[in-house]
Amino acid sequence: MTTETYHVPVLFNESIDALNLKSGSVVVDATFGGGGHSKEILKRLGKKGTLVAFDQDDDAVANANLVEDERLIFVNANFRFLINFMKFYDLMEADAILADLGVSSHQFNTAERGFSIREEGKLDMRMNQNADLSAFKVINQYHEKDLFRVFNSYADLTNTKKVVFTITHARKKKSIETTKELVDLLKDLVQGQKQNQFLAQIFQAIRIEVNDEMGALMDLLEQSAKVLKKGGRLVVISYHSIEDRLVKNFFRSGSFEGELEKDLYGKILKPLDAINNKPIIPTDEEIERNPRSRSAKMRIAEKL
Repeated sequence: MTTETYHVPVLFNESIDALNLKSGSVVVDATFGGGGHSKEILKRLGKKGTLVAFDQDDDAVANANLVEDERLIFVNANFRFLINFMKFYDLMEADAILADLGVSSHQFNTAERGFSIREEGKLDMRMNQNADLSAFKVINQYHEKDLFRVFNSYADLTNTKKVVFTITHARKKKSIETTKELVDLLKDLVQGQKQNQFLAQIFQAIRIEVNDEMGALMDLLEQSAKVLKKGGRLVVISYHSIEDRLVKNFFRSGSFEGELEKDLYGKILKPLDAINNKPIIPTDEEIERNPRSRSAKMRIAEKL
């Protein structure tokens, strides 16, 4: 499987350039996926550079095995364990870290993974196929109040109560097993052109909960600030407002709430400095070529 068929990297040249790579650099690709970013990073590292690539998805492991390069260290784990592995490999001063968040094209297009509203498969949505929590468990076993929390926190819905009631009422009769069953159950709650957007937000909320995506992102941001050397770059590409807000707040203030902390002399206490106040977004040409890039936002920060 080629990089292009597995996943089309978004903001590819912009993100690689933003890393400000030099020969001999130590770099982290927090989301290896199809290896598109990693392969380009390796081209720019020189003979003495090192790339540490993370991915928890078993399908990404197969892609990593195709890259025969002694400069690549592949870690089959969630990027929230960044510090653990950087300490293990004695690489605690990285020059650059890249994180392309979200779901790969391969994950969306593989029906049995359960990520897509268009492909029928089991309710799964696990990025780590060995994890215990799945979309099936969220939909069929979560208490009503926990379903409220999931949809209120991770989806911009105006009918959360109706969604939760519809799910909890239906599952009393029989388990909701597949993505199609969930789509058929909920699709009539919204009519017209907004139906697909509504269903996509439902699936997004479940996926974020299943994979603890917000918790993992916060761990990555805090740990990146400790792993990077002074002047090192952190580049993050996010795909929805919840992710982007966390990244923006942390880059600007050092906190996820966006609250500034200052020392006795009035200096803002934050580990990173945002390079771009406004996020970098795909061009119209890229969106036309790859419609899934339309929601992407890239932010760059430098270690102070």
